[in-house]
Amino acid sequence: MTGMKRTTEKNLMVFSGRAHPELAQEVASLLGTELVPQSAYEFANSEIYVRYEESVRGCDAFVIQSHTAPINEWIMEHLIMVDALKRASAKRITVVMPFYGYARQDKKHRGREPISARLMADLFRTAGADRLITVDLHADQIQGFFDGPVDHLMALPILADYVREKYGAQQLAVVSPDAGRIKVAERWSARLGGAPLAFIHKTRNIDRPNETVANRVVGQVEGRICVLVDDMIDTGGTIVKAAEALMADGAAGVVIAATHAILSDPAVDRLKNSPAAEVIVTNTLPIPVDRQFDKLTILSIAPLVSRAIREVFEDGSVTSMFDGHA
Repeated sequence: MTGMKRTTEKNLMVFSGRAHPELAQEVASLLGTELVPQSAYEFANSEIYVRYEESVRGCDAFVIQSHTAPINEWIMEHLIMVDALKRASAKRITVVMPFYGYARQDKKHRGREPISARLMADLFRTAGADRLITVDLHADQIQGFFDGPVDHLMALPILADYVREKYGAQQLAVVSPDAGRIKVAERWSARLGGAPLAFIHKTRNIDRPNETVANRVVGQVEGRICVLVDDMIDTGGTIVKAAEALMADGAAGVVIAATHAILSDPAVDRLKNSPAAEVIVTNTLPIPVDRQFDKLTILSIAPLVSRAIREVFEDGSVTSMFDGHA
């Protein structure tokens, strides 16, 4: 009687939803692997079906999906992919969401509102996710919404190093578009050799989403190239008003840097016509050709995501990727 062969070799498998296959393909290539083939389609009533074309039993699965418009469709596909892996006996399932959908609904501003960012975490946990990898969450506390490890990656080194190489010889100032994101601006300042900080004091009408009113610059920006930093650009209203306020305050120029380019209408027109000399983003979300424009620079997040996946797979340290750069 032959003894059962015991395999201790771990098996890394990378899966991609249909929202942003180019990013997933780049991540897989950097890991020296291929995306696992699958069939995915909609039934007539728009229900989603997913099936993997090869065995996933015992694998260490990494499921990549960008939560882009139509966002609910792609989140549902992501959940179904996780469920399929769970039921096919994947050993560990890590959900890779470069952009975490519903992250802006992270707290209750007033009564009878949901905390949808928490619901998202619960949905993925219920589907079978053991771990999350995400990039630049809108609010750090979302990490605590998921009952399991969360690797929160920062695009700051990628964005800031590009800015330093291109604009570093000039006098820079780092500007936060609101007081709430000043901590991120501080990290940028440290990365850019202690560039001075400023922020835009703004007021928001809670009954009007995506809209801000009065802008006032707090800090010295005169004669400096202002690096306006944010986690996302959605309709572009906030960031363009901030750029205009900086120029009115005597800034020598404005460069916008943001991780997530949601670019809902009319963002592209606003950014094109804004005083910003350059808009620097990453490809956490797909940016179709018709939303790309001359001033737009897209940096790839794939090297960062692939490194994080490798650290998780090899039981290394994701934190060590950012040590000294916090």
